[in-house]
Amino acid sequence: MPARLVSPASSRFFAPLPLAQRRLVIGALSLGLLGGAALLASARVSAADAPVAPAGPQVAVLTLGQTAVGAAAAFDGNLQAVRQSVLSAQASGRIATLSVKAGDRVKAGQVLAVIDDRATQAGVAQAQAGVAQADANLANAKAAYERTRDLRAQGFIAQAALDTALAQYKAAQAGAAAARAGQTQASVAQGFTRLTAPYDGWVLATHAEAGALAMPGAPILTVYAPQPMRAVVSVPASQQPLALSAQKIEVQLPGTDRWVVPASKTSVPAADPVSQTVEWRLNLSDADGAGQVPGRQVKVRFVGSTAQAAPQRLVVPTTALLRRGELTGVYVVTATGEAAKGFALRAVRTGATHGDGVEVLAGLKAGDQVALDPVRAGLAGATPVAK
Repeated sequence: MPARLVSPASSRFFAPLPLAQRRLVIGALSLGLLGGAALLASARVSAADAPVAPAGPQVAVLTLGQTAVGAAAAFDGNLQAVRQSVLSAQASGRIATLSVKAGDRVKAGQVLAVIDDRATQAGVAQAQAGVAQADANLANAKAAYERTRDLRAQGFIAQAALDTALAQYKAAQAGAAAARAGQTQASVAQGFTRLTAPYDGWVLATHAEAGALAMPGAPILTVYAPQPMRAVVSVPASQQPLALSAQKIEVQLPGTDRWVVPASKTSVPAADPVSQTVEWRLNLSDADGAGQVPGRQVKVRFVGSTAQAAPQRLVVPTTALLRRGELTGVYVVTATGEAAKGFALRAVRTGATHGDGVEVLAGLKAGDQVALDPVRAGLAGATPVAK
């Protein structure tokens, strides 16, 4: 039988196996190589089709520099109604009826509360009876005087009788006038038992309830007129010269970022001996005071001159500040490489307000770039762009 020529590698792996088994092994190795190639191609396709991560937002930045600012000061105040009245009782007695409550709208002359007026009603009735009696006496005295005058003209009676009739007639006239004055007094006392609205407005508060005892001078209701409104602020006496020399006074309306100029201003010419403050009253225009209610907090700022000699300050826009509880900070541009730039949050200490900007006392320096939109600057991948 002729000998078969086999390579050493072939003899090592396939010589011991029959021909059929060697074919199976070669096929399996071929399939394995094809499967690896397919997996590698699939991985390359998946890597090519993977979505690209979206770029971060672009945020406008501002380069800080020293800014000339005038002397300014800002204080907290509150709104008051120019016409506000505390209605008190002018007669003593039980409050019979209280027809309004806080928040009710009232009209001028409307009866708001009635005090027990049985005593004053009796006084009015007595005064009316006195007037009727005085009128009757006056009519009788007048008739007697006229008869006596006619008899004296005919010579039937003496002059003394006429003088007596005239005196009685004048006394009756005085008695009638006194009775009418008493009736007026009784009517006024009757009016003291009724509290009426002095003008159109709203009930701000009630200080008593029906059935309570009312005393003269004791407050029962507080009413106010919705227009006009004014801002009231207490300025420290040490800042009074700045307030007096201010070129502009502005009031920030509650719930808005809008600053308005008051229609008129008044400074009380005396300081409070306890708090050492001076009260300023700033009347708002009808348009600015529309919809406002007393008691709301406002900010008032006194802005001085912005001459060339004004001090230089580092001022950032108010919109660039980020407030989180007790923390106040800004996002500052930081370079992480030659071309890559990002933002870092930096805490700052702020000072006085100058228009739409706030003075920074610590945490920043001239040349720093701050984000104008701190919310977008805090997002991942945010990049700065020049404003």
